[in-house]
Parts: sequence; structure tokens; C-alpha cells
Amino acid sequence: MKSIAVIGGGAAGLMAAGTAKENGSAVTLFEKNAKLGRKIAITGKGRCNVTNNCSENEFLANVVTNPRFMYSAVSAFSPADVMDFFESRKVPLKTERGNRVFPVSDRAYDIVDALGAYASKCKITHEVVTKISVSDGSVNGVYVKDKFYPFDAVIVCTGGVSYPLTGSTGDGLSFASELGHTVIPPRAALVPIETDDRYELAGLSLKNVTLTVSRDGKTVYSELGEMLFTHFGISGPLVLTASSLMKQSPVSSYKMSIDLKPALDHQSLDKRIISDFDKYKNKNFGNALGDLLPIRLIPLIIGMSKISEYKKVYAITKEERQRLVSVIKAFPISPVSFRPIDEAIITSGGVSVKEINPKTMESKLVKNLYFAGEVIDVDALTGGFNLQIAFSTGRAAGLAASEQDY
Repeated sequence: MKSIAVIGGGAAGLMAAGTAKENGSAVTLFEKNAKLGRKIAITGKGRCNVTNNCSENEFLANVVTNPRFMYSAVSAFSPADVMDFFESRKVPLKTERGNRVFPVSDRAYDIVDALGAYASKCKITHEVVTKISVSDGSVNGVYVKDKFYPFDAVIVCTGGVSYPLTGSTGDGLSFASELGHTVIPPRAALVPIETDDRYELAGLSLKNVTLTVSRDGKTVYSELGEMLFTHFGISGPLVLTASSLMKQSPVSSYKMSIDLKPALDHQSLDKRIISDFDKYKNKNFGNALGDLLPIRLIPLIIGMSKISEYKKVYAITKEERQRLVSVIKAFPISPVSFRPIDEAIITSGGVSVKEINPKTMESKLVKNLYFAGEVIDVDALTGGFNLQIAFSTGRAAGLAASEQDY
């Protein structure tokens, strides 16, 4: 019976451990936290967006970094397979907007419990692995402090460096580097953005708006959805997704704007404004926008339109009205920087995919060493795609490690 060490009890680690055990190996799962799956438990605001109910090609289209590397793994263990995995373990699922998949219960702990049960036949220890041992180019065990534990294979599933309180402190990146692997420096991905705008809009949530990001005149991202103003800048689903596509430095080299009325083109919006102005023609301009915009945005829109708030609506010119339309269709945001990496949902960067077999997740440099999950330089947009990466790579590593001849 082959002995396998799995380092890390998150999504990838639990899937890898359970798979290897199911495939006949003796598995020891090392998780330094007192509880398994801590990061899973807080995903999706505690609801856990477990995967995306999409085709394999649609999944790959949402992988931002190194999508081709994921082709074999997601073909072998697809979003449909992940859904079957949990539903066969009595976790009913539902599909919401954007094909996001959640447990019907809206409880992330149902996902954690199902994975924990899957890996429960493994030996689970909360000791901290300090070193991976290699002899003659092949893994032969791990060290916990100065104590050596022999293993036939090691699967590293330690995550990235985001949410360090959940245990993602970069241990796996250090292991990989020590063993000769190239590590792409980790950076924040799916992270809120700081802006230099002092709009004092903290807490204002916008729904059904379009956020557009451009650089050097080229559109990098433009999508309809929700976002949120905060005390430091902006956050919410649209912003988190945009951050993953803003790969060039500095962040301030990008321009951002919000279309506050994406359902109306410029001409249709102008007609709507004319209708509102006719309704409020004897009022001051400052009191004529309440039907069109959130109250907290109105003073800013007025200032940007360069129309006096005291001007009577009937006296507003066509040129002034066009300026108002332009501001509403492209409310400007000036990004400055990403929030700290420990606030990021995921880490971009990690062990270079050039040094990992995409079918088995085995290191091309060290025999019987495997990587799975966020420790690999692969990341995706929001919508359950990053957990799918963890499950697909964890499954591939668990199968390959337990089937290989030593």
C-alpha cells in the first residue's frame, strides 16, 4: 500500500486526500489549523459558491492565468462532476445568477462537512510540516520540526497567501522554491480597489450598473452587475472581477467608469431626462434628479455636469443636458492601488505551471511530488471557478499519486 502525505486541509487537500484514500493508498493529511476547510467556510459570504454550472469550455474561458494548463484536469473532473460529487453525498445544490452553484441550505459548512467526511478515513494530524525530504530526485518523506516521517509521495495543497488567518501563509511556495521550483511572485487577485476619489459614498451599493476598465485606450473589462463604495474606494462582484484582469502596473494606469443607466443608450437617456425635466420644469435642477439617481450620487453628478443646482429646470440647455447624460453614462473612478493581499479572495502567482505535469499535477523536477489548488500559478474570475480549480487539480493529484509505481 502506497503511503501519501497531503499537506493542507482545504478544498484541494481534502479532495486529494479523499481521492487517494479511495484509490487504496494510506493517506496522512497534515492541516495546521484546528479545523479543516477554514477558507471554504467563509467563501461566498458563508454560502460557498462551490462551482459554476457551465461547460468545460466556458470554465476555461473564465480562467485568467494559464487556462490551457487546466484543460486535462477539468476534462477529467468537470463542474458537472463536482456537482454530482456533492449531491451524491447528500448536499443538494442550486444554480443562481451567472450559473453560480451553492448548497440549497446556503451553508458553506455543508460543503466542508461533505469534504471532511470524504477524507475521514485518512489519518488527520494538525502537526506542521516544516520540510519536504528528497533523495535521489524523488520525495521520500516530510519533516515535522526535526522528526522525519517517510512517505512514497507528497501532495502540496497549502493555498496561496490570501486570507492568512485561514492558514494560507505561503508554506507551499517556500517548499517549492527550496526544491528548485520557479515560483511566480504572488499578488492579490479578486481584491477591492483603493481610489483617490473622495466621494464620501461609503456603503452605497449600486445594482445593474456597468463597470468599464480601460488602459491605453483599450477596454480591459466591461460588465453589468453590482458594486459597492467603501471608505477606501470600491468593492463588490464587478470590482473583484476587474481586479483580476488589471495585471499591468501601476494600477493607476487604468481608467474606470460606471454606466449608471446601462439599459438606456445616450439618446434614450436624454429622452428620459427630458421627461423628468418636463415633470419638474419649475424646480431647481438640484431637486429634479430624484427619480433617476440614488440620492447620495446626485450632488456629485450635479458637480460633474457643471450645471448650477439652483438653475431652473426649464432653463437648462440642450448642451447642458448632453453633459449630464455623459456623466451618468460614464461616472469616473480613479484607481490607485489594490487593497493588501491578505484581503484578497485568491492569490495570483505560485508554482510555475511549466514545471508541473498538467494531467497528473506531478512536479517535472522532483519525482512523486505533486501540487494542487491555489499553490499553482492558476487563477480565475469569481463565480465558483477557483474552487473548481482546487477540486479538479486535487482530484488529479490524488489519483496520480495513488496509482503511480514507486
